[in-house]
Amino acid sequence: LSLCGKLCYAIGGAPNQVAGSAAAFFLQIYLLDIAHITPFHASLVLFIGKASGAVTDPVAGFFISKSRWTKIGRLMPWMLACTPFTVVSYFFMWYLPPFLSGRVAWYLTFYCLFQALTTLFQVPYSALTMFLSTDQKERDSATAYRMTMEVLGTLIGAALQGQIVASAHVSHHCTVNPLVNTTDSWHDTPSFPDPSDPLSHQVIYMIAAGVIGGVYLLGIVILFLGVKEKDDPYALNSDKAIPFCKGLGLTMKHGPYVKLTASFLLISTAVQLEQSNFVLFCTHAADLRNHFQYLVVTILVSAAVSIPFWEKFLQRFGKKCAACGILWMIPFAVMLVTIPSLILAYLMAFFSGVSIAASLLLPWSMLPDVVDNFRLQNPHGKGHETIFYSSYVFFTKMSAGIGLGISAASLEFTGYKPGICRQSNDVILTLQILIGAVPAILILVGLFILLFYPITEESRKETKLALEALR
Repeated sequence: LSLCGKLCYAIGGAPNQVAGSAAAFFLQIYLLDIAHITPFHASLVLFIGKASGAVTDPVAGFFISKSRWTKIGRLMPWMLACTPFTVVSYFFMWYLPPFLSGRVAWYLTFYCLFQALTTLFQVPYSALTMFLSTDQKERDSATAYRMTMEVLGTLIGAALQGQIVASAHVSHHCTVNPLVNTTDSWHDTPSFPDPSDPLSHQVIYMIAAGVIGGVYLLGIVILFLGVKEKDDPYALNSDKAIPFCKGLGLTMKHGPYVKLTASFLLISTAVQLEQSNFVLFCTHAADLRNHFQYLVVTILVSAAVSIPFWEKFLQRFGKKCAACGILWMIPFAVMLVTIPSLILAYLMAFFSGVSIAASLLLPWSMLPDVVDNFRLQNPHGKGHETIFYSSYVFFTKMSAGIGLGISAASLEFTGYKPGICRQSNDVILTLQILIGAVPAILILVGLFILLFYPITEESRKETKLALEALR
């Protein structure tokens, strides 16, 4: 693979991460403090939206596996077709409709559309890894380029969104010293600005959505012009495509795939909880409302610069060993919750970024090994790649949706009130648990499951030699 080809492949997937990062960090606080919907309804939007994207994954895998080869490939047409609709749905996801009673249905509709359309892009894009090269090192290298660019995309999304919309979540009267204010009004005064302000919250969020929509269009053009999709290199003329339902059943019985998926769906849920509640935690529980955008950027810069390190590490010490790096975020998250301070917050942000880099790189680097292992055990079938990738994304999205729904519902249960300067102690405790204890438990259980993942560096080499002989 050429350097240009790897870069174009990596850039093509970045816009999904740009938009996903903006939504992960800011959608929950947008729904609560800008759209003024209740935490319960916000939890419904987040859960049903994630669930719709998850349900779309196997459906997308089914239809993509049935697709015929075209002049531009079998996967590329799907990515080209869904991108314009994705941009439109993303833009309206951040639009504040003039009516109040139907806002929940509005955001639910466009968030579900956005999740479904990004799935139609992500499934063929992630499966494209298998059709770039037959060499495991080349695929790992392309995956490292992709993850680096996706983390940079996540950084760009959070930084763009954070810098553009930061003014929507900072109010001057919320910085009043509570010791000077002797009344309870400081706690209950809404932090909404004057609606006559020309740079209202609606305009600010729509500007951010328009910028990110432009990034989407640029990314798909680079992907189309710079990447050439190759047909299944191991397929024989006599091979038959595995029926989707049969293939799905076979993947669910494939031991390495089950263990890998179970492990990383827990780890990815932990990362999603950190992302979605971090801005709320900084704003309401740690008195860092003026620093949250810089903390988010610190997390993502740390993750971006850590990807090359983890790529070298897993090549030298193995992929299972590299998974230990995910543990690094736990002690700093717990310390930030128990001893909130600005210096500790930046330390936590840095080490969380290092851990997030490992959690992003490893599953996408290990999944091709699982596909190769399955191919060796089923040598006369083809078309199973999209089944593996779509079902993996289905499980991780569904678990993340459940986690986000429960976290938003927990805020409703403990009495979260949109727009006030100081939340109740129960809400603050809930945010501390969602940032500290819950992700720590999920990560520990996920890494314990990964201990039983059977594919080692030695077995990878054996599989490679066996596939070359088959080829």
